[in-house]
Amino acid sequence: MNPFDLSGKTALVTGANTGIGQGIAIGLAKAGANIVAVGRTPADQTQKCIETTGSRCVQIQADLSSTAGLDNMVSDAEAELGPIDILVNNAGTIKRNDALAFTEEDWDTVMDLNLKTLFFLSQCVAKRMVAQSRPGKIINIASMLSFQGGIRVASYTASKSGVAGLTKLLANEWATKRICVNAIAPGYIATNNTAALQADEKRNQEIVGRIPAGRWGQPEDLSGAAVFLASGASDYVHGTVLAVDGGWLAR
Repeated sequence: MNPFDLSGKTALVTGANTGIGQGIAIGLAKAGANIVAVGRTPADQTQKCIETTGSRCVQIQADLSSTAGLDNMVSDAEAELGPIDILVNNAGTIKRNDALAFTEEDWDTVMDLNLKTLFFLSQCVAKRMVAQSRPGKIINIASMLSFQGGIRVASYTASKSGVAGLTKLLANEWATKRICVNAIAPGYIATNNTAALQADEKRNQEIVGRIPAGRWGQPEDLSGAAVFLASGASDYVHGTVLAVDGGWLAR
């Protein structure tokens, strides 16, 4: 028996239309999972890639900046593909400004999506897992800034530090309910969110120069960690924040 096989499982992945969420969704599909791809914009490319693996994919468009409608979204997902076995809380945003000039609006925008929605969507899915007496896996997407401070990203740093803390808290509370809660902390991954850094020649050189692997990560580099944390291979793994960073934190 392959402990990494996700055949027959259903995974709900937020922010699955591009970047890290897309890479994780495709990776889970390759391992056999059917995917509910949630995003603010259509995930047509993600769906096409998933369907080539033989797994099923349904799209749900949702604005996750608010917690309103989360229960209906999960109900719709279950109506399409059955009970959710795996939740990947990937959707997120970032705002950049000096701390002296950071606005309350930019603070709330990031915290609401990155932390508040993550918690209440996890709660919504976990309630159903418990009510159905089903084991489950919840994977949160943390960050290097769950460990470090960064600069000019006050709300993002606060939110991702919170993600690491919540991951441990939920793991403590839900482990006895057979729900494994863990997180992946990506390093510098080439996505739309990091396009500005990649385009800044000086900053790009500084970043790559510190990464022992000598390159930016790609979204597919996260798929192995996601499959591990979603599968039976990680049934005794609770509350970990797994860095997938090319060695950044070890430098």
